[in-house]
Amino acid sequence: MTQPRAPWTTAAPRRAIVIGGGLAGMLAAAALRGLVREVLVVDSDELPDGPVPRRGLPQASHAHMFWGRGVNAAEALLPGATARWMEAGANRIPIPTGMVGFTPEGWLRRWNQETSFLIACSRDLLDFVVRDLVLSDTSVRVLPRTRVESLTGSAARVTGVRVRRADGREEVLGADFVVDASGRGSRAPHHLEQLGVVPAPERSLDLGLTYASRVFRAPEGATGFPLVVVQSDPRTARPGKSGSILPIENGQWIVTTAGTRGGEPTGRTEDFEAFARSLRHPVIGEIISGLEPLTEVTVNRSTRNTRRYFEDVRNWPERFVVLGDALAAFNPIYGHAMSVAAQAALTLRRLVACHGVDAPRLAKRVQRAVARPVAAAWDLALGHDVLYPGAQGGGPTRKDRIVAGYTYRLLNTCCGNFTMTKDFFDVTSLQAPLTSLVRPRVLLGALRGPLRPPLTGPPLTARELALVRGAEQTP
Repeated sequence: MTQPRAPWTTAAPRRAIVIGGGLAGMLAAAALRGLVREVLVVDSDELPDGPVPRRGLPQASHAHMFWGRGVNAAEALLPGATARWMEAGANRIPIPTGMVGFTPEGWLRRWNQETSFLIACSRDLLDFVVRDLVLSDTSVRVLPRTRVESLTGSAARVTGVRVRRADGREEVLGADFVVDASGRGSRAPHHLEQLGVVPAPERSLDLGLTYASRVFRAPEGATGFPLVVVQSDPRTARPGKSGSILPIENGQWIVTTAGTRGGEPTGRTEDFEAFARSLRHPVIGEIISGLEPLTEVTVNRSTRNTRRYFEDVRNWPERFVVLGDALAAFNPIYGHAMSVAAQAALTLRRLVACHGVDAPRLAKRVQRAVARPVAAAWDLALGHDVLYPGAQGGGPTRKDRIVAGYTYRLLNTCCGNFTMTKDFFDVTSLQAPLTSLVRPRVLLGALRGPLRPPLTGPPLTARELALVRGAEQTP
C-alpha cells in the first residue's frame, strides 16, 4: 500500500534523519515517510539485503516475541508486513492457547479462547521484512557505515547531525527533524549535554542476567507446536533461572535459557541441556533431548534495564525525539521492547501527521506521548526484577513488595480462571494499562482465587507428547 504524499511546496520540510537502522529506526522511518520529502537512516553497520545476521544486533540469536499490540502497530505503519512474515514461515501463536507456561504460581491452562497473540520468527527475518518494506519507498535511503558524532543546533532546537564516514571524513547533515533510535548504545544523553540541555533523570536495574541460546531442528510434524516457557520465581532468594522454546521459520526452534547473577548459563554446548533441566521444571531439557542442534550456543549479557526520563526535561529541544531502546531498554525476557518501539513509531506518525514536523513543541509532545507505553512495560518489568537477589540499582520498596504480592495472587488465580487470565494477558501484552488490574471485578476475582484446581504437569496435548517422546527416542 502506497503511503499518502503531502502536497509539497518550496517551504515544505525537506529531510528527517533517523539515527539507527534497526527495528525501531526503520519503524520510525516508516512513520515519517510521506510527511517529509526525504528520510535518511544513518547506521554504523552495512545493513544486509536479506534475513541474515548483522554485527550491530548481537542479541538477534536469542528468542524474540513480537506481541500483538506491537504487530498491529507495525502493520498500521507498513500494510502487508504480517502477511510477509507469515509467508516467510513465521508463526502466529495464540495466547494462552498456544503456550505451555510454568509461572511462579504453577502451570497456566491452555484455554480454548485466544486473549492475545504473538508473531514468532527469527529476529533476522523480522527486521528484514520491515527494512525491505521501508526501503521500497524511494524517499527513504540509508547512509551505511556512518557514525553520528554529535547533534548540531542548540539547546533550543536540533538542526541536524555531524557524522563520520567509514573513510574518516566528517560532514554535517542538516535536517528538519531528527530521531535517535540507535538502541542500548545510544549517545543521546552525551549529545544533548554537548548542546547544553539539562540531563534527564535516569534509572537502571542490573540483574547480571545472562542469556544462552541454541537453534534446534524441530521434530518432524511439529507445525503448530506451542511456545514453551518456564519462568523463575524471585521470591525464593535464589538466582532466577528461566527458559523458553520458540518455534520459528524453516522448521526450527530457538531455545533460550537465562540466569541472573550467580545462576548464569555458560556458552558450553555440553552444559546447555543440563541447565535447561535444572530450571524449576525440566520440561524444556526433556523436550530438546535427542533433537539435532543446528548452531553452537550463543551468549548475551547486555540485559540491563535502563530508562531515561526525557519527557521530564523541562526545556526539551525542538525537532528531536528519542525512541526504542535509546529511550528505555528492558530485560529481554518479557518481549516488550519491540512492541513498545512499534507503538512509539505509530504515535510519532499520528502526531507529525496532525501537526507537522515544524510545529512548536511537537518534539516535547511526542516525547511525552511515547513515555506512556514505555512506563507500562517498565512497571511490569521492574515489579518482578527488583525482587531478585543481587539486583544492582536499588532493592524493592514496601510498595514494590505489595504490588508483587498482588501480582502473584493474580497469577495464582489465572492458573484456574479464564477471565482473570484474559485480564492479566491484556496487560502483559500491553493491550490494557496496568491500572486495569485494580478494577473492582479483578480485585474480587483475585480475592476469590482460582476456580479450578492446579495442574500437576505441563499441559501438552497427546500429539505434542508423542512428538516429544519420539524425539527423545531418536538416536
